[in-house]
Amino acid sequence: MTTYRYRCAGCGHFDLALPMGEGTAGRPCPDCGAPARRVFTAPALIRPGRPLTRALDAQAASAHEPRIVSRPAERPRPAPPADPRQAKLPRP
Repeated sequence: MTTYRYRCAGCGHFDLALPMGEGTAGRPCPDCGAPARRVFTAPALIRPGRPLTRALDAQAASAHEPRIVSRPAERPRPAPPADPRQAKLPRP
């Protein structure tokens, strides 16, 4: 869904969420029913977060140059517990 902005002469601006490509030059105002003209605005461009960007980059790189590893990656060791009584508990 894309958000299209329209301007009614009497009521002012209003937004409509419509499927892409269905934003016509004119629509009736939802408040008064008068014809409203479409207003062109800047697109809402959003940068994805760092983890998503890293995952997309890895996916794109592995399509042409798969990464070859010689052994599994090492898991980080959990930090020791703050309470010394928990140190004697069994670990998984």
